[in-house]
Amino acid sequence: MDLAKLTIASARKALDAKEFSSTDLTDAYLDSIAKKDTEIHAYLEVWAERAREEAKIADERIERGESAPLTGIPLAIKDNILIEGRIASAASKMLENYRASYDASVTKKLKDQGAVFLGRTNMDEFALGASTEYSAFGPTRNPHDVTRVPGGTSGGSAAAIAADMALGALGSDTGGSIRQPSALCGVVGLKPTYGAVSRYGLIAAASSLDQIGPLTKTVEDAEILFRAIGGHDRRDSTSLPDIERDTKKPRVIGVPRAIIEKGLADDVRERFERTLTSLKDAQYELRTIELPNFDYALPVYYIINPAEVSANLARFDGIRYGLSVPADDIAAVYEKTRSAGFGPEVRRRILIGTYVLSAGYADAYYRKAREVRALIRADFTRAFDTVDAIVTPTTASPAFEFNTKSDPVSMYLEDLFTVPCNLAGVPAISVPSGTVVRPSTSLSFESEPEGPSLRVEDGTGDSVRLPVGFQIIAPQGCEETLFALGKDVEKAQ
Repeated sequence: MDLAKLTIASARKALDAKEFSSTDLTDAYLDSIAKKDTEIHAYLEVWAERAREEAKIADERIERGESAPLTGIPLAIKDNILIEGRIASAASKMLENYRASYDASVTKKLKDQGAVFLGRTNMDEFALGASTEYSAFGPTRNPHDVTRVPGGTSGGSAAAIAADMALGALGSDTGGSIRQPSALCGVVGLKPTYGAVSRYGLIAAASSLDQIGPLTKTVEDAEILFRAIGGHDRRDSTSLPDIERDTKKPRVIGVPRAIIEKGLADDVRERFERTLTSLKDAQYELRTIELPNFDYALPVYYIINPAEVSANLARFDGIRYGLSVPADDIAAVYEKTRSAGFGPEVRRRILIGTYVLSAGYADAYYRKAREVRALIRADFTRAFDTVDAIVTPTTASPAFEFNTKSDPVSMYLEDLFTVPCNLAGVPAISVPSGTVVRPSTSLSFESEPEGPSLRVEDGTGDSVRLPVGFQIIAPQGCEETLFALGKDVEKAQ
């Protein structure tokens, strides 16, 4: 089997036709992980023995003619999604040894279908970041150029797909954390409508923004995974009721020209315009639209996100569960545990969030941000009265080199085109849109207790082709629009 060409859809047909078994398929991916992941570091833990056991059970199910769409399909799971009995650390020292006591709703649904879990993938700690450099256990590297980041926070999941170390993966998207790494690694990433996929069993970062979604090689595979994990869940109070999907073929595409002109690299703009031309040739109507409050999305996001992070992470105090550092009194336990357990980006967001929620500042910052969030949501609602979908580049540039975004604000700007979708709760997908050329650099590795560290040196004079993404945004509940339009984008490449 050729892992580079294999998809979930094609693997399903081959498994049911007995061209190979799930055991064969799982062994092939485990071999690929063993060969490649020392350099990529997409996985924090590989469950080889248990994966083979799950594959054997899947083969027996297929033999009985009882296969489901994901029976025997090897998948990777982001490290903040719970699987009963397995470690879910959220890539943090705070939860380094925490074993889940129950299944997340999405993993329960995958188990019911007989999927095979290969391992848990690396991420930015507690899903806070944009590069997967902020993992407590060392960064993940981009398979297209190991001197560059894979994006974040689902960088491990995206890298695993891009390097043929999983057939599909789950990630979580708080402000672009599925779509941005998908774009930088050249794979497909879907952020569903808020509430379309249950968050029960997802370690919370910002609860009004977080959404679980699939990362895959193709739009068809993303659709298969979405159908498997979606649906109403009574255990999640934000879960949407099951509704009839809108299957109308999208025809009118909105392009927010004023937004796209800001801070976009020339070669990324060229790839974006080329994809727009191909869609026009496919009989789509392109219409320029306005999103008046788009410029406020990033500052609003970086008030609401830290505020909710501050509240959610208050539970990690060294008393109830997770890391606990002994001290003379309870206040010192809190201080020492949280200082040792949380990394720099987590601490930064807790401090910002606590500040904007504090007495005297909540009205000026947090409540004002919520008001502007409502305006952003209304902008999308008005736009979708005249167009079927909105398109933008997923990111303003391709994957950047390690240690080049030490200024937190420059890192936050990586989410420029993705955060408005989370604020509005609308679904969005990133589809590969070709490649651009960048100079290559050299990279050296150093062994550290918490994982390999990196040293990036000056350019070598060579060049590397890096993928970029095309983002499609649809109205709430209109994932079908994303799939239809995304498949046409794929045909154009």
